[in-house]
Amino acid sequence: MSDNFHFPDTLIQKLKTAQSVAVLTGAGISAESGVPTFREAQTGLWAKYDPQELATPQAFQRNPKLVWEWYTWRRELVNRAAPNPGHVALVELANLVPQLTVITQNVDGLHQEAGSTNVLSLHGNIMETKCFTHGHFVAQLPAGDEVPPKCPTCGSLLRPNVVWFGENLPGDVLTTAVHAAQSCDIFFSVGTSALVHPAATLPMYALENKALLVEINPQPTPLTRWADEVLSGPSGEILPALIQAIQAA
Repeated sequence: MSDNFHFPDTLIQKLKTAQSVAVLTGAGISAESGVPTFREAQTGLWAKYDPQELATPQAFQRNPKLVWEWYTWRRELVNRAAPNPGHVALVELANLVPQLTVITQNVDGLHQEAGSTNVLSLHGNIMETKCFTHGHFVAQLPAGDEVPPKCPTCGSLLRPNVVWFGENLPGDVLTTAVHAAQSCDIFFSVGTSALVHPAATLPMYALENKALLVEINPQPTPLTRWADEVLSGPSGEILPALIQAIQAA
């Protein structure tokens, strides 16, 4: 597969000597697994709804049943998906460098399913549940027909553990992600539009600290002009080829 791509020798050598690598992933890597992007998910019964009107605390307070059922449907879409070769390649990359941090904007948990262990989920995980009022995590949904179910600890309504519009990212996760960006030797931006903040600022932290910035994306983004290396194409093809090239060097 690596024969289809030519990687600069400087990139391969830098990867072979790097102590710390950070990888930011966005909707593109999940789309290659068949997970529809946030906008694309609005089909069928949900086509008439604007996702920005469903993914807010206010929407949940107005109509918790509607929002819960929308996320149940989205969970079913995620359940049908499996990690693709791009996810698997990042697991392999972790074995080739001393420190690898995967920072993801995706909520589908596919990095963890593939076997990545050091994953920072900036926007939460759609497969996890917490209560609306106090944020109690609930490992297993309580039995019964209530929609949404209620928190076994405090009795408030349960919600998916994702970051909604108008909510802050988990502070500890963001702090750790910023530190990873500021301390890495190489920063990869993979399958992300580079438009959603604060994730879009992470590559700039890496640049400020003289990291090599590599973008992997089928189309140009606002980040492209800042990248040291631009690898144009799907991550499910480029990342496995890159691993082969490192192993062969």
